Parts: sequence; structure tokens; C-alpha cells
Amino acid sequence: MRNHIKYTAAAAATAALALGLTACGTDSDPAPKGGAAADSSKALVVAASPTPHADILGFVKKNLADKAGLELEVKEFTDYVLPNTATESGQVDANFFQHQPYLDDFNDKKGTHLVSVGTVHLEPLGLYSKKVKGLDGIKPGQTIAVPNDTTNEGRALQLLAENDLITLKDGVGTSAKLSDITDKKGLEFKELEAATVPRALNDVDAAVINGNYAIEADLKPAKDALVLEKADGNPYANIIAVKKGDENDPRVRKLVKLLHSDEVKKFIEDTYQGSVIPAFGDAKS
Repeated sequence: MRNHIKYTAAAAATAALALGLTACGTDSDPAPKGGAAADSSKALVVAASPTPHADILGFVKKNLADKAGLELEVKEFTDYVLPNTATESGQVDANFFQHQPYLDDFNDKKGTHLVSVGTVHLEPLGLYSKKVKGLDGIKPGQTIAVPNDTTNEGRALQLLAENDLITLKDGVGTSAKLSDITDKKGLEFKELEAATVPRALNDVDAAVINGNYAIEADLKPAKDALVLEKADGNPYANIIAVKKGDENDPRVRKLVKLLHSDEVKKFIEDTYQGSVIPAFGDAKS
């Protein structure tokens, strides 16, 4: 059993409604100066997806935080919205679940004021199937499930295009939508919330699944994926995010430094065997 607090989308529905009233603003609104007032004597509360984010934070908490003088509390969330609204409102101090393109899109659409304070790891997006053994098994008439949020759907479609399963309009990049497919090559597509895509594997011929959700579903991306994103030059490294104004909270800076340590790099490499890849190299914050 995890020693973290776990929040599900259903359990936090009331909170989401309340937060929704405060998360939105206009272009003319000044960005608030931060979430909860920074107090270095208090625990740093971080919202995180269960795997691998909370697991990595759990390693830091167990092995590194005390020595560094950091009290760390991890709250697990199972969706892609509440960690950001909770950070915006000050219910948590930081979050660890998303990549920069998703954060940029979220800020733009929700009027939030969140910023990255450092990258940690990459979870390569992959194409999986329980019905075919390789890319050559994907045939016209089959159905592929893809995440339905803006950035991950575009990312999924790019992966399919790079492997000649579809053709996209020129220049659409990672903002690609199903309407940007110029040649489906006979394939059908099913859009689903990212967290639910693994559960659809038995009902579709293949599915593009985020790395963290693949791991939670007992898939081994480095072994089980028909194809994975390339790591080199990938913009989708997962980040630690805080509310604008909290970037220099000493607790946050301390956490980023620990996450960029050799110990965490080794933990990621040993634990995930290529399914999760350190994205900070030899950097230290």
C-alpha cells in the first residue's frame, strides 16, 4: 500500500467545481503572486500521478529528503486536470505529472498561471496491441484508440504518421487533430480520455498509450510497444510545475535539486528499464 494520499476524479469532483470558479481569468488579469504562501518550515505538498511520478517522489522522500532538510508530502491524483487546479488554488505547492506542451495548453485554456521549474523524465508514448504482433499487422478497417486531450492526441497522431500508418496535413505538428488526417489508410479512430485508453485495448485493434498509464496497466513500454517515441529531441519531458511566483520557494528548489541527483537518475534507470528515461542528463539544479 502506498504511503501517499490518493485523489480520484470522482472523489474530488466537488473540489473541482469550486476550483473551477477560481482557476479562470482574463488576459487583463494580473497573474497572482503564487499559491499558498511559501513557508520553508512546512511540508512541501506535491500533487502527482501514481506511476511513475509518485513513485519517484516516494524514492526521494524515503532516501534523500530528510538528509536535505526537506519535508515532502505527496498527494496522488488520477486525472490530468485537478493537479493543476489544485496548484493554482494553493491547495498544493507543486505538481509532477505533465509535460510543457500540456501545461502551455492548460494555461491558455483555463487561465491558470503555472510554470515549470525543471524537467525530470520522459515517458515515451507508444502504440500497443493485444491483437497484432507488429506494425505490419495494422490493416485497413481496424480501429486505433488515441488520447483525446489536445497535446497528447497530436502527439499520438504524429507517432502514427512517423510510422506511415496515416498521413497528416503539412505543418500541423503536435497540435494535429483527427480532422488533420489527409489519409487514414482505411483506419478508424476512437478518442478516449488518456487514463482510460489502456482499458480499451481489448476492444480495439491497437491503442496509443501514455507511458505512465501503460506502466500502471502492467505494460512494459520498452518491451510491449509496437513502436515508441524517440527520446532524442523530444519536447515531452515531464516537469515539476508551480504557480508563477513560487519558482524560488527554497523547498521547491531543494526538491528539483534532489530530483536531478545521480541517485534519482539511477533509480529511474534501474526501476523502469527504458520505459521511463531521465531527462536531466548530468544536470544539477
